[in-house]
Amino acid sequence: MAKVERILIREAANGTAIELERAAVAPGAGIQGDRYANGSGTFYEPGKDGQDVTLIEAEALDATGLRAEDAGRNVVTRGIGLNDLVGKRFRIGAVELQGNRLCEPCATLRDRTGIFRELVGRGGLRADVLVAGEIAAGDSVEVL
Repeated sequence: MAKVERILIREAANGTAIELERAAVAPGAGIQGDRYANGSGTFYEPGKDGQDVTLIEAEALDATGLRAEDAGRNVVTRGIGLNDLVGKRFRIGAVELQGNRLCEPCATLRDRTGIFRELVGRGGLRADVLVAGEIAAGDSVEVL
């Protein structure tokens, strides 16, 4: 069964990752308290698609040795191929999302961790929130 293992936010670009057990999520804002929700993310642009929530597979983290706290993604999943969710609707808890595009590794991640090539094609997913609600660690991830 596909599920959420962890939820992480950063209050500021390049800030320290903060783990949450539960998080409020809203369309156009993403996860409450995250740098993209408050407009201070490194690549933030008002109204830009695909910046509400970022996800990464725990399996990709395991394969590269990258810690979730260093990956810069919001939601760590296990048991689902996130690349397959591009263009698809899915649900986490009460929240409905739309897979927007792959979240390929960037220079910021490379500079922070030294990992780049290992995550090409496995860097995660950018998603837009369609229906607001709350997500929690342990929630299932369901394709709609």
